[in-house]
Amino acid sequence: MSHTVPGEGNEDDLEQLLVHDVHLQHIPEPSSAQPAAVSSIDDEDTEDPIPDSDVQGALGLFAEATQDMATATVEISLGRHFACVDYCNQAVEKAAQSVSLLRYGRRSMYDHDLRALGKLVGAPPEIQDEMDILTPFHPEAFYHDTPPEEADEVISAEQASGYVQGARKVLRWAKSIVLNA
Repeated sequence: MSHTVPGEGNEDDLEQLLVHDVHLQHIPEPSSAQPAAVSSIDDEDTEDPIPDSDVQGALGLFAEATQDMATATVEISLGRHFACVDYCNQAVEKAAQSVSLLRYGRRSMYDHDLRALGKLVGAPPEIQDEMDILTPFHPEAFYHDTPPEEADEVISAEQASGYVQGARKVLRWAKSIVLNA
């Protein structure tokens, strides 16, 4: 039985990572026997040590992001365009936060401004631009100006499809960082 969305090609379907590529049970547990970073007392240019990376957390959160992308494609196929874009918003947030977990050992604090989150986690400007496009679709902000019963009429299928493609770009960027850790 095929689960593809009509009109969708076999492009880089990130949601397939859950089925084929991400196997959390194969990730080695952090070892307390690993040596700590060595610094020289005489080195005046020594920076504060980087907090421990949370590889397990990053992989788990990235897997959630890919699940949200899979849900977004189901929602668009059902004609629920706002739900699709809301899941894209969530997928992008989780993907960026997975990078934060990997780089800083914690999630980054932000106020639903996805561009700001992208900047916090070191996303390149073109990825920050893609993230910014999805910022207005956080439900709290979106429903402030649009009644829920009108949400799907405000976003066309073509627009929702474009938002899916933009979200996939962000997930490909995060994938290149998180899965290469």
